[in-house]
Amino acid sequence: MTQDDGKAEEDDKARCRFLSVAEAADYLGLKRSTLDHYRWVGGGPRYRKHGGRVKYLQRDLDAWSESRQFEDTATRVR
Repeated sequence: MTQDDGKAEEDDKARCRFLSVAEAADYLGLKRSTLDHYRWVGGGPRYRKHGGRVKYLQRDLDAWSESRQFEDTATRVR
């Protein structure tokens, strides 16, 4: 295994870590209340519920962020 393979494996593990709502909001640069609102009305990142606790995967946050790319105020990147 090369050093690059080790780094890629670490990145994959980090992307599979469960984040709390507060951690996810901090990761995205949003307020916790914004994520709470998105869960209520829809349109936010995918999440999971473990018991009564909401958890996010970093890769789901990244995918949601990628889907919200714009080239300008009128054109969404496809």
